[in-house]
Amino acid sequence: MDTATYWSPFGQVVIMLLIQVGGFGIMTMATLLGLLVGGRLRLKSSLVAQTETHSLNLGDVRHVVRRVAVTMVIFEAVIALVLTARFRARYEDTWGQALWQGLFHSVSAFNNAGFALHSDNLIGFVADAWVMFPICVAVIAGGIGFPVLFELRRRWRTPRLWTVHTRITVYGSTALLVVGIVAFLALEWANPGTLGRLSPWAKVVAGVTGGVMPRTAGFNSVDYGQITPETMAVNYALMFIGGGSAGTAGGIKVTTFIVLAYVIWSEVRGERDTTIAHRSIGSGTLRQALTVALLGIAVIAIGTMIILLVTDLALDVVLFESISAFATVGLSAGITADLPASAQITLMLLMYVGRVGTITVASALALKTRHHHYHLPEERPAVG
Repeated sequence: MDTATYWSPFGQVVIMLLIQVGGFGIMTMATLLGLLVGGRLRLKSSLVAQTETHSLNLGDVRHVVRRVAVTMVIFEAVIALVLTARFRARYEDTWGQALWQGLFHSVSAFNNAGFALHSDNLIGFVADAWVMFPICVAVIAGGIGFPVLFELRRRWRTPRLWTVHTRITVYGSTALLVVGIVAFLALEWANPGTLGRLSPWAKVVAGVTGGVMPRTAGFNSVDYGQITPETMAVNYALMFIGGGSAGTAGGIKVTTFIVLAYVIWSEVRGERDTTIAHRSIGSGTLRQALTVALLGIAVIAIGTMIILLVTDLALDVVLFESISAFATVGLSAGITADLPASAQITLMLLMYVGRVGTITVASALALKTRHHHYHLPEERPAVG
């Protein structure tokens, strides 16, 4: 449904509050689980059911939750002020309307929701850097993860003291953003359906937006039904990787992708250990990264096959929708509204599994590590 016209103002407020509560919950839960897995929170007791449930020290939980809440409020308030000023100066007749536009889009951007109060999403602002760039900043800040934001605040001048997680997330996210922006500009520069009709400056603004939004943000300033097949293929990878751990972005996460890339690099070089930033990465972490990535591929493959069976659509657009749903991106090739109910339910399941499943699986794997007191004889089957 069209958020701008289908829902009443009350409905739009409910949507914004749901985005805020959902983003805060995911960010807090992922941060607490990440700290728990890393052993940085004191454990008070341990209960065994189907999986292990850990009760954290109340002071630790309150400290983390408070910092997450303050961080979200600060970022959203600053972005909302910038957007409000721009909307009032250029687009809205009253300060009240401008404030509502600024607040809604700030919350939606920081929480990587992608909902907009315009029928064409943000296509009408494709050339307006004062609208698009603040939204891009909010998307990146929300998607990079609270632990990284907190460490950058404390040690932004001394990168050599950053943890491996922060280094992977910052450098990996920067590289993927550059690749996404350059690829979008190069592949869409002359496409009359997207950037071809724009001025050079407008193309740059749209290119930056096009490189940022597939990282699970969901806003679009061009019609994604008109992008080239090559751009769609690049977006497959960017959406699947997603953003940082313990953030509002989806996907398998940058850390998972970078760790697996280092595994491949170490294997190619014939090295026994996988090292990142002068630190050895444990075999448990490597297995968890491989499991999360392969389970993600399997879920997307199953969802894509189901939609192909119940529709007559081409593989490329169905795969785009499936990856976008799994990574909770929100981008669409323009087919979602016309899908049958069974296909839409499949997309909803992909969204739920992709958003909650990756965090749960990764944490459960880490928390359920078992140590055997024996080692079976080793044998090496043929690989490749």
